[in-house]
Amino acid sequence: MDFQSTRRRGEDGIAVVINFLLSNARLVLGVGGAAILGIATLAVKRLIERAGRAAEEEKVEQKMAESWEEISRVSASPTLLKRGIKGVVLQQASTATKQQKADLCQQSPVSSLEGQGGVEPKSKRLQLCVLTLQDRLQQFYHSRAALSPKEVQRAEALALDICTEIQGFLRCRHPDMPLGEMNLGGSLLDDLQVVSADHACLLVPLQLESSLWRLVPGEETLITHPLHWMVRRVNLEYFPRGRSYWDRHLVGGYLSSEAVVSMFSKTVMETMNWPSISSTMDCVVRPMLGGHDLRLEIHATGGDASMDSGLIITMLPVLREGDVALTAQPELTSPWGNAWHLSLYPWETQRLAQLDTVDDGCRRLLLKILKSICRLNPALRPLKAAPLANLILHLSDSESDWSESSLEVRFQQCITELIGYLEQGALHSYFKPAVNLLSGLSEDQVDQMGFMLYCAVSESEILLM
Repeated sequence: MDFQSTRRRGEDGIAVVINFLLSNARLVLGVGGAAILGIATLAVKRLIERAGRAAEEEKVEQKMAESWEEISRVSASPTLLKRGIKGVVLQQASTATKQQKADLCQQSPVSSLEGQGGVEPKSKRLQLCVLTLQDRLQQFYHSRAALSPKEVQRAEALALDICTEIQGFLRCRHPDMPLGEMNLGGSLLDDLQVVSADHACLLVPLQLESSLWRLVPGEETLITHPLHWMVRRVNLEYFPRGRSYWDRHLVGGYLSSEAVVSMFSKTVMETMNWPSISSTMDCVVRPMLGGHDLRLEIHATGGDASMDSGLIITMLPVLREGDVALTAQPELTSPWGNAWHLSLYPWETQRLAQLDTVDDGCRRLLLKILKSICRLNPALRPLKAAPLANLILHLSDSESDWSESSLEVRFQQCITELIGYLEQGALHSYFKPAVNLLSGLSEDQVDQMGFMLYCAVSESEILLM
């Protein structure tokens, strides 16, 4: 921080205090406290910068004295420090935000009617400034989160065309490969995709002989991870290797997901005539090679505005047994090349739909709003759909009112609950409590999310901008 020479006397003391608090923030306060302290530091810095203005110098000195006096009162313990700074700083931030919104309302541009001699009704202008959070959430959903039916239909049609091409190619070139009927899955099909219809999932079911293969839960393997299952080859003494088509992808007595993905990459991604398919579909279809997943990138060739951002189609090999769905996703099960990923997405989606059907609730609506906020906000972008869905499922166990009129309250509760989970560094899966859905986040990402969410506690609308 830069100080004027007239303020040299107090410079060292303030700088020492700020440097001490910042350097020891994580140790003393934890993640949430560090985020709040960041807000406090920003507020103090702004006060110090304003001190350079001669006309306001005395007022600023008084505000700084009051602020530091308030902070010193609660600095005795980390808990009091959190509560004290949260009360002082966020209240000032709330006041400043409200004042800014009021200024924007007063400075809003005059409509064309006023330019023609008419006067814009004050009630309409005032209505824009006094929208409730409930109204803002609905407005955000319809303007930012929800997809147009035309956009969804366009993406689904392209994905189905690709599905037909791949399935026809495999049946022609590899008629002995035991595959089920390919179909679409994921958020696009379940009406849970937000912002833009830019990705789709093509499920490729592998058919296994029940007498030759056994799906082994992750807890029963050496990996011990509840989401990392194994597919063991059994009855080798009666049915030696070669009796099953998938024996060629055995590694150490287990069906290797990595080997299966590699096979599809060579068979489909590197072999199909994509330029010819592109000309037939009137769009550019390109395989994305070099990664651990099977992905196709589709771009429109004309002036199709619905595909400005392109469409990514992920080809996902799947094994099903009862309600268990295992997917070949080496990027999730690395470094274990033989492991298959237990997908909880079908369980979570089905549970949310069941709960909303029973009480005509707004859980899926709230999930789409939260997903849109995280996707559009750089600080919250590391939060994926799974933690948000499980957040709502956990909250459903303690809250019974999920009517659309309670959307505002449930939204604010989700923000508060999410802060608590970030403080603990753990958000356990609703169906697999041993799984921590926040384990993949770095400390910096948690800090940034905590900072943003703490600001949203007093001003939830900052997430809807």
